[in-house]
Amino acid sequence: MTGATDPFSASIIPFEVPEQMRAFAEKGVSQARESYAKFKDAAESQNGTIEAVFTTASKGASEYTAKLMEFMKANTSSHLDFAQELIGIKSPSEALELWTSHSKKQLETFQSQAKELVEIGQRVANATAEPIKASAARFYKPAA
Repeated sequence: MTGATDPFSASIIPFEVPEQMRAFAEKGVSQARESYAKFKDAAESQNGTIEAVFTTASKGASEYTAKLMEFMKANTSSHLDFAQELIGIKSPSEALELWTSHSKKQLETFQSQAKELVEIGQRVANATAEPIKASAARFYKPAA
């Protein structure tokens, strides 16, 4: 319905956008497109970083859990062996000697297992933080 009675018709009100306004608008649109492209690239990069972090953390958690299960199995076997030996004891002095040697061995085993778990935890934490460090290095320059 663009007839002669239409108040917005170009034939009734001739309207032309000044060149400066058009250039300003085009510049704004161009900057908005560039900003959007940068934002999109950053978002995609961060998604990749997050995926890498979760993948690494998941693998690390699996490794840690597998090691815990291995330790639990070894410790259970050791305690069952100890109980089996305890059944065959004939005197209190033998029981005390067996108990002492088993306790000493278990303490050493515990220390070794704890050390190994700490090493796994540190390795997993470092590997998990690596994608974050790499991503941050792309966006932020290190301080001099």
